[in-house]
Amino acid sequence: MRAVADFSVVDEAAGWIVVDKPAPLVVHPANAKVESTLLGGLEALLACELAGGGHLSILTRLDRETSGLVLVAKTPAAARHFSRLLERREMEKRYLAIVHGWPEWESTTLDAPILRLGEVQDSPIWLRQGVHPAGKECITAFEVERRFENADGKFSIVRCHPETGRMHQIRVHLEHLSHPLVGDKIYGTDGSPYLKRFLDGEAVEPAADLLLPRHALHACYLAGEWEGRLIEWSIPLAGDLARFCIGADLGNRDGQPV
Repeated sequence: MRAVADFSVVDEAAGWIVVDKPAPLVVHPANAKVESTLLGGLEALLACELAGGGHLSILTRLDRETSGLVLVAKTPAAARHFSRLLERREMEKRYLAIVHGWPEWESTTLDAPILRLGEVQDSPIWLRQGVHPAGKECITAFEVERRFENADGKFSIVRCHPETGRMHQIRVHLEHLSHPLVGDKIYGTDGSPYLKRFLDGEAVEPAADLLLPRHALHACYLAGEWEGRLIEWSIPLAGDLARFCIGADLGNRDGQPV
């Protein structure tokens, strides 16, 4: 997959903007690497506002391979406001995940602390996290939206509601529940797909058994208070993930696309 800053604007006000970030667009530039980023695209889009004293603060960061909603403050006041909501867990975030298998449960909440595995054991992947009693509090609620089957096997669309905000939280918890994300190069595998992906600093095609070129996680919903009222943003499942689910009923209980 080639990263292009072709995000779309979902909603905008004087103090903030909400965009739909595609995968594999990275949010921030990293390691002096020259590539398209969401921040760079936003700076170009909002050049006039920035010239007039505006300042961008990306508040809900997503991994390179995670698609979906990103909230960005355009003023220091909006940044402070939403940052406080996030710190107090007063903003609601929901994700859609396509996972391997059919969970035996319809809904479940996992309360399982996580930490960076390299702190307690050898790990060739520095950022890999895992469930461990010495880790930090980590709580995620899950609900099965759909179960479906295709030529590659049995899969489920799971709605995920993280109550905490740990690194890789949803991916780690789904692996712990034995239903890892489709396309995940780190979790649900021995990590070799991730290591091969960045061998010698060059991107290579992922193994065919990953089924997707990126992990199947999509930020579909955000909600929080702004100027005294609740404001909500929602988007359907990203197109590449929806195509993987062809044959599954992708309407939710309210008849809207998930």
